[in-house]
Amino acid sequence: MMQKKIRCAIYTRKSTEEGLEQDFNSLDAQREACEAYIKSQMHEGWVLLDKQYNDGGYSGGTMERPAFKELLKDIENDEIDIVVVYKVDRLTRSLMDFSKIIDIFDNHNASFVSITQHFNTTTSMG
Repeated sequence: MMQKKIRCAIYTRKSTEEGLEQDFNSLDAQREACEAYIKSQMHEGWVLLDKQYNDGGYSGGTMERPAFKELLKDIENDEIDIVVVYKVDRLTRSLMDFSKIIDIFDNHNASFVSITQHFNTTTSMG
């Protein structure tokens, strides 16, 4: 039986511009850690989408972030199954926004995984 492909997108965010010009900044570090996590789930059918969603220099207190809006649009178009983040606060720092985001994910059968915290909405326990 063919295993269903689970399409994974990585979302990275960094709130300040400082450090973005370094060869290896925290966006790279977040992405690398997330890529490694997705690889570790390959046996579950996880595949990393080519498209990158990186917001450098944006606060987590607003949903007005270009890559984040693009991410939500792609979820609404059912192009993403799982969003992988380094920490939950990369997605948002606002509880109100958090519940809005979860609603959008739920409506489109998407879930998210934070690789450094036990936060995984792909299972009912999460």
